[in-house]
Formats: sequence, structure tokens, C-alpha cells
Amino acid sequence: MKFRERRIAENPRLMIIPMIDIIFFLLVFFMMSTMFMVEQKVLPVTLPSASTAEMDTHRTVPVTVMADGSLRFNEDSVNLNELAIRVEAELRRDRDSRFVLRADRRAAYGQVVDVLNQLRRLGVQRLTVAVEAVP
Repeated sequence: MKFRERRIAENPRLMIIPMIDIIFFLLVFFMMSTMFMVEQKVLPVTLPSASTAEMDTHRTVPVTVMADGSLRFNEDSVNLNELAIRVEAELRRDRDSRFVLRADRRAAYGQVVDVLNQLRRLGVQRLTVAVEAVP
């Protein structure tokens, strides 16, 4: 009596296509999840809208006028005199520093003009006013 061998005569094949699919799925998953883990450190202000708004990708120094009229240099609360000292220090470090004026739309117009005047008086050459793009 001849028994059939229970082992499969063929060697198992390595299916590479499903493995590639899984690797790409994991890659996309980790890329998408890391995008949501990035925390942006910006102060909460409601910017006005402008149809000619552009995105600036260079390193910038934010100067913020809050809705209550308070001033911020980066994230530090300052008054107009302290702002001048900080701006001068930044200009000594890098003469071509780029400053971004972020003013809340509810901020007093006179306060914004005072900050603009102070920055121009100190010799700031690269100044941008931040706005939101109109869709």
C-alpha cells in the first residue's frame, strides 16, 4: 500500500506585493500622524483678511499687538520701550532680520501705528504685516 506524502511538494512562495502594500500603508500612517503632532507656537489673534496675502517661509521675528492693546515680542509681553530694546538687539544680531507685525483686527489702530512707527524709527528694513488670505 502506497501512501501519499502529506507534505506539499511545492515550496511556499514569498508574496512580496502584499508586503510592499503594508509598508506603504505604515509609511503613510506615520507621516500623517506626525503632521498632527507638530505644535505651532503662535499667539491667538484674529487676523484681518487680504486677497493679496502670501506665505513667507524665511525665519521671522513676530511682533504682536493683542486685542487689548498689549504688545508681544515673540511670546514675551513687552511695552513700547522694551520692544525698542529687543528690536535693536535683534538687528545687531542680524541686520536683515525679518519682522512680522501681527495685529488683532480689534486692536486700536493708533497702537498698531505706534508699533509700525517704532519699528521704522529703529531701521527695520524687512517688515511684513500678517493677514489671513481670502479664499
